[in-house]
Amino acid sequence: MFFNFSHLKKILIVLIFSCCSFNSFAKDDITFANFRDIRDLNPHLYSGEMWAQNMLYESLVHYNKDGTFSPWLAESWTISNDGKTYTFKLRKDVTFSDGVKFDAHSAKLNWDAVLSNKVRHTWLEMVRLITEVKAVDDYTLQVNLSEPYYPFMIEIAVTRPMRFISPNSMIDGETKNGVKSYIGTGPYVLGDHKKDQYAVFNANPTYWGTKPILKKVTMKVIADNQSRLMALEKGEIDLIYGKNMVDADSFERFSAMDKFQTLMSKPVSSRIVLMNTTRSQLSDVNVRQAIEHIISKKDISEGIFNNSEAPADTLMATNIPYANLGLKPYVYDTKLAETLLDKAGWVKVKGQDYRQKDGKPFEITLYYDSNTASQKTIAQYMQDEFEQVGLKLNIHGEEEQGYRDRQKAGDFDMVFDISWGTPYDPQSFLSGMKLPVYGDYMAQQGLKEKPQIDASISKALISTDEKERQDLFRYVLETLHNEAVYIPLTYERNRAIAVKSLKGIEFAPSQFDIPFEKMHF
Repeated sequence: MFFNFSHLKKILIVLIFSCCSFNSFAKDDITFANFRDIRDLNPHLYSGEMWAQNMLYESLVHYNKDGTFSPWLAESWTISNDGKTYTFKLRKDVTFSDGVKFDAHSAKLNWDAVLSNKVRHTWLEMVRLITEVKAVDDYTLQVNLSEPYYPFMIEIAVTRPMRFISPNSMIDGETKNGVKSYIGTGPYVLGDHKKDQYAVFNANPTYWGTKPILKKVTMKVIADNQSRLMALEKGEIDLIYGKNMVDADSFERFSAMDKFQTLMSKPVSSRIVLMNTTRSQLSDVNVRQAIEHIISKKDISEGIFNNSEAPADTLMATNIPYANLGLKPYVYDTKLAETLLDKAGWVKVKGQDYRQKDGKPFEITLYYDSNTASQKTIAQYMQDEFEQVGLKLNIHGEEEQGYRDRQKAGDFDMVFDISWGTPYDPQSFLSGMKLPVYGDYMAQQGLKEKPQIDASISKALISTDEKERQDLFRYVLETLHNEAVYIPLTYERNRAIAVKSLKGIEFAPSQFDIPFEKMHF
């Protein structure tokens, strides 16, 4: 037999080249679903998708899962002994994706743009306390505060509003009236975008840090929960990621499928219902406490979330800083609820379906976000529980923007809400209660303690005395608990369902971020 070694050598070369080529051209793009468009990605405002802003824009420091901070656009920093001056040494190798140099001057321009729009950021105590942002030299940024502020490092690390956009994107050096483009220093740049259909993010070729393995991330807008799941099963998308992007039953179903992987985070925030104390039916604390006692958190946890979300006894979980206070939970007890309703003057009247007071039946409305898969189910459960004790609860779903506008205006009896989760809880969540930017402020207006609640929050944020700060937060959380302003339901968890081949899926410290830069196939 004659062997043509020359021919065999050619075959081996082809095989080796084919293997190398396969590895070289391994899948480096991902498609995932979101329930809505990316919207306005101006990092100094609040209407855009935070996961998308996180891909484009960066902070001076990283907030780590263990609560520490590590360098990002700042290589190092120092804090003055009085806690009022922060000095940051910036990296010298960073450019915005349009080629503009990132330095202390462009950093100052960004923070000055935020400060010039203080009225929009009043919920953020830090913005009120900053007196000056100074470029000491090309790569040294100094920030002066009027008071020491313990959450300062946390609030400059989170996704908005203290991140950096290219000066070329600004309009006359400002961002409060919009921006011309979405140009940051981050690992991705925004590519093709068709409103309410899709958005493409491409790896930033000039990125100063570790380049992401995924070169392209495509987001498809799929508003309906079941349509998202069908798209995943059919191979049209690779990933579904987020707290409210998939219901508990579907999550369990995909967990049993060989083609997919499911991941769940630790508890990240509190799922709550907010009661408006200014409404006549809810102005009496006895009524609010009665409602607390007719909601079984255990039933919601088991029946709606298949035990994936633990029952919430208090507004914030005990692992949240300053929140482990030993508060007595409101237990499920319909007889106690009926006693409290009788005490408040809402009594059963023969021949009437609902309890009455001064000849008027008890009737209120619970509003929910129609884009959030679980809220309607919980609302229907609560409607049945109200019925059992003679209270009429209407339920009404709205698109998110309308639902948020209603909260801000205080135009509700009851409304679903969430705490903000780490790293925002408790300081940012509580700070947001002091001004009419969220539903909390309006809902608390019926409390005689409201001025003291607000003053205690303000004082806690600038206190340098740890014991005093603890006492002030205790007063706020204890008062809101005893006054039954919030109904804690469950402690939420982030979820992900993905194809088996996708690796590196993680949950970031903030529930609103998706760390695509860690993912690969």
